[in-house]
Amino acid sequence: WKSKVKLFAQFSFKFLSVRALLQLQTNFGVSSYYLFNFFSLKSRRMDLESKVESFKKDGYVVLESFLQEEECDQLRSRSKELIEEMDLSTHPKTVFSTTNQKNNITGHDEYFMKSQDKIRFFFEEFAFTEGVLNRPKHLSINKIGHGLCFKDEGYKKATFTDTIKEFVKRLDFKEPAIVQSMVIFKQPGIGGVVTPHEDGTFLMNEPSKLIGLWIALEDAEIENGCLWFIPGTHKDRTSLRMIRNPDKDGPPTVFRGDRDTYDDSLFKAVPVKKGSAIIIHGHVVHKSEKNLSNRSREIYTYHIAETHQSKWLNENWLQETEDYSFMKLYEN
Repeated sequence: WKSKVKLFAQFSFKFLSVRALLQLQTNFGVSSYYLFNFFSLKSRRMDLESKVESFKKDGYVVLESFLQEEECDQLRSRSKELIEEMDLSTHPKTVFSTTNQKNNITGHDEYFMKSQDKIRFFFEEFAFTEGVLNRPKHLSINKIGHGLCFKDEGYKKATFTDTIKEFVKRLDFKEPAIVQSMVIFKQPGIGGVVTPHEDGTFLMNEPSKLIGLWIALEDAEIENGCLWFIPGTHKDRTSLRMIRNPDKDGPPTVFRGDRDTYDDSLFKAVPVKKGSAIIIHGHVVHKSEKNLSNRSREIYTYHIAETHQSKWLNENWLQETEDYSFMKLYEN
């Protein structure tokens, strides 16, 4: 009968109280291995619950050590390889900026609009002088997107992690899908301002259910452009949306709705260490300042949208195609 009790404890440790498990160890010799697993699992679950509650309260939460330093270094090395492989002589000089109030992209609009399932390169606003790069190629890129996890195994591995799957399940996502993935560099000296915004302005489903993952591949500090948030603003929702322009003779995207203004004193800086991730609600207001330091601030980011009983709007700039569907989080 003692062996039966021990077997029961070994397979049921995660459901037992601490006192009950300690009593089993004392009276029946239950292995300390199962005690260790019990305490580790209990601690991890309590920490995750705390993070989920913080996210629900503030609209964002930091997960420390989401990636190991070696994993961050591998992704940074891969981004450098991709840039080196790019032939600048045949490449469109497409600039990405959030300070342009009418349109986020300048030049070669189709290159941007059809990047959902590709690895494409977008330059910093001040990387050119009279149409010529004024700095080395690897210091000129604003971002690489928007199908990194679809096209590259390293980024795919960093995207479909057990940690994020478990977190998203606790937010009651039924069929979450990755709708875009990209590396953003925030280059030294010229890394531009990202103006206050909600991600839901640019990525829209109804009913709206969207989160972003923002992973620091190197330290993100105030000096080199960390994120700033207004906690709790996810409980409201801006009317501003960036949509496909119905006027085919105009720019590919236009903004519709009211552009909100924000009290700058309400923003809270959220510096994070290399390997940390910030989970961002689709409607929390956030921004980042220009990088005035001599250090880059490379990050990997992707967005997750609910597809269960939620419609991806045709107005979105980013769409599935006949040959490409958004990758389901739980199935990869």
